[in-house]
Amino acid sequence: MKKVLIDAGHGGKDPGAVANGLKEKDIALAVSLEIKKRLEANYDGVQVLLSRSSDVYLELKERTDLANKAGVDATVSIHCNAGGGSGGFETFRYTKASAASAALQNVLHKEIMDTLNKVAVGMIDRGQKADNLHMVRESKMPAVLTENLFLDVATDAAKLKKNVVIQAIIDGHVNGIAKYLGLKKKEGNQVNNNNRVTVKVNGKKVADGVLDNGTTYTPARAVAEALGATVVYDAVTKTVNITK
Repeated sequence: MKKVLIDAGHGGKDPGAVANGLKEKDIALAVSLEIKKRLEANYDGVQVLLSRSSDVYLELKERTDLANKAGVDATVSIHCNAGGGSGGFETFRYTKASAASAALQNVLHKEIMDTLNKVAVGMIDRGQKADNLHMVRESKMPAVLTENLFLDVATDAAKLKKNVVIQAIIDGHVNGIAKYLGLKKKEGNQVNNNNRVTVKVNGKKVADGVLDNGTTYTPARAVAEALGATVVYDAVTKTVNITK
């Protein structure tokens, strides 16, 4: 059984970065909860621990102590950024990181950037970096901290308000962790190609839908935006608001 700790940065009295109607602690928690859900639902032989599963404050030492005592195989700390000028995505390992931490960073960074580039135009890759950060320094196992766009950069904040971008961030983390740990997908969780439905708006293909027990599910954002509507997703309340 592989074990991984997902650390949702900040929380409680510490909101992290706050800008453009977004709070870092809320995004980090929503992303972390969904990473755990998808990893455990879709892959065999993995247990996901969370440093926090609600809006509570934890000292940094409490977070790394949890990872170290549990003997997890990897730690991934989820954050958003601020103060970066043009914005973008970046990852951090410890300045004296092991080869294993570097390997985790390589695969995680690539998977997240790949998924983001599929759904958003102009995504900036700020690169793989090393720094003397507590979460990656004090973790006794391979550890990486991800900085998922800048809340105080208007273009990044607009992206983070889109469900498709949040989902890409989640999927990128899931794919990267699964690949690093060598996890295998559970049988029966792959989408049956026979159930895929082509969705077109005014004759133009926008995305695939899924046929499930006689009900067709279509991608709300792709359809709405093709019709000129605006879609805003609240990652905390999991609410989609579509306006024309």
